[in-house]
Amino acid sequence: MKFRPLHDRVLVERVESESKTAGGIILPDTAQEKPSEGKIVSVGSGARNENGDIVPLAVKAGDLVLFGKWSGTEVKVDGKDLLIMNESDLMGILEPTKKTKMKAPKKTTKKKKK
Repeated sequence: MKFRPLHDRVLVERVESESKTAGGIILPDTAQEKPSEGKIVSVGSGARNENGDIVPLAVKAGDLVLFGKWSGTEVKVDGKDLLIMNESDLMGILEPTKKTKMKAPKKTTKKKKK
């Protein structure tokens, strides 16, 4: 079954968080908080402005987003646990950064004086 949100709503799939702390401690499922990061599955057509025109959403399917801990309504679609929320519940889009390779400094050889 395909679900398409209406108006300014988005359908979000939570992205699993790390199960290990920075210090290397493995957290059991019961101790982990629900992630506030997710991937946009589908978006509505947009909200209407005061003139009645539809304003498209700033997010699109596939975007990685951050949202509040208690944002949205949990639903099950095709056996997947998803969230429906308004675009205004989203805090921002996570964009990948280019990984830059650091070059090793060039070795300078000094000539020995004779």
